[in-house]
Amino acid sequence: MKPGKRYLLSAAGLAGFLLLWEGIAQSGWFEAHLLPPPSTLPATLLSEIRLGIWQDMVWASLRHYSIGFVIGSVLGVTLGVSVALFPKVEASQAWLARIFRPIPPLAWIPFAIIWFGISETAAAFIISIGIFWINYFTAMTAVLAVDKDLIEVARAFGHRSMFALLRKVIMPGAAPGILSGIRTGLGQGWMTVVAAELFGIPGIGQRMIEASGLLASEVVVLYMFSIAFLYGVSDYIFVRIQSKVLEWQR
Repeated sequence: MKPGKRYLLSAAGLAGFLLLWEGIAQSGWFEAHLLPPPSTLPATLLSEIRLGIWQDMVWASLRHYSIGFVIGSVLGVTLGVSVALFPKVEASQAWLARIFRPIPPLAWIPFAIIWFGISETAAAFIISIGIFWINYFTAMTAVLAVDKDLIEVARAFGHRSMFALLRKVIMPGAAPGILSGIRTGLGQGWMTVVAAELFGIPGIGQRMIEASGLLASEVVVLYMFSIAFLYGVSDYIFVRIQSKVLEWQR
């Protein structure tokens, strides 16, 4: 399918969904606070911007999201690559990974509050945990999947040190998988932001909880769409960077 046609079909699908939603909301089947029509969102956004709330909440969420994303990605990729390269490292933490991997980031909220208080550091900590495991396993898998014959050829041509093999063969070969994991973590981080802010940290999640307490469901929906918008922008930027990094493959 041509990109232009795919774009039109995607836009048509979104427009159809919004029209269906508007029709159901305007039908009177649901009270306005239970299902606000999408037509109310532009006015709600303007109101939030005029009050300075939207900018403050988005900027606050972006701060601890960015910190958590960087920490989780760097630690996850570093440890994942190390585990794949050194069997002793893998053996030393294999059981730890099995124990801690199933624990969801939200389960760490009590410890985040105890260790860091109700602060942006606590939110960044929670966000980084979910991102860490995604990058850990994708980086490990990507490195293990590098063709061993290529490594032997590199050694035959004199690239015998670990640093040379990493630079010439292993990291270029694993780069698509590692970048795919980082991109997945990009979305996982936004999914965790709201939960990380539920206990009083300023941000989109806190504003959504405040609005829901006042039955201002149109504000809740506005910030749901704001998260989707922020993820879309960050994903678009990352894909552009990814295409530049992997340009040598074409």
